[in-house]
Amino acid sequence: MPELSPCPAPPRRELVRELRARAARLWPALRVIAEDVLGADATIDWVALEPGGRAVAVLVGEDGQDLELVARALAQRAWLAARLRDWLQLAPRIGLRPEAGARAIALSPGFRPEALAAARSLGPEVLSLASYRCLRDASGVSVLLEPEGVAQAATSSAPLAATNGSGPAAAPEPFRTGLTDLDLVLSPEETREFERLASPRGEIG
Repeated sequence: MPELSPCPAPPRRELVRELRARAARLWPALRVIAEDVLGADATIDWVALEPGGRAVAVLVGEDGQDLELVARALAQRAWLAARLRDWLQLAPRIGLRPEAGARAIALSPGFRPEALAAARSLGPEVLSLASYRCLRDASGVSVLLEPEGVAQAATSSAPLAATNGSGPAAAPEPFRTGLTDLDLVLSPEETREFERLASPRGEIG
């Protein structure tokens, strides 16, 4: 196998082009609809659509700018979400659904714990992260892209379909705290009352 070694990133235009090709493999359901969009005082590298009509703003950052990149991604997501209905008027057949909202994807050579924690707290419905690496072999420079510790948002339209009545809604997950009666400091009478209210028969009163 050819020997690979880390190398500096190629010029930005070439880097973004390579990352867009890699992202198409990582998120094959996304469809690019615009590139180099001037957003909130900066450029969104590209905008894509999920099958359910949700818009996705994708931003590429440089080494050491991961925290700034996360902030910019959130700002651009908000900027994009506020303009989805205008976009739909300009391109009514594009497949955009403003009510589906928008999310962001941030691509960087690496993310510090603070950036990862911020993304986790927001969830993949708001922000997803992926790291890229540039490697060189005898044939030239390759760019690798992989998700960065955050579960990726689903790109199917199933969740949206369930909300508009075309499919059954999923049963809610039971609420679990992991607390015991001792942690809650319940009296025996209070414990019996909670057990009665939580019984399958639903006996109340």
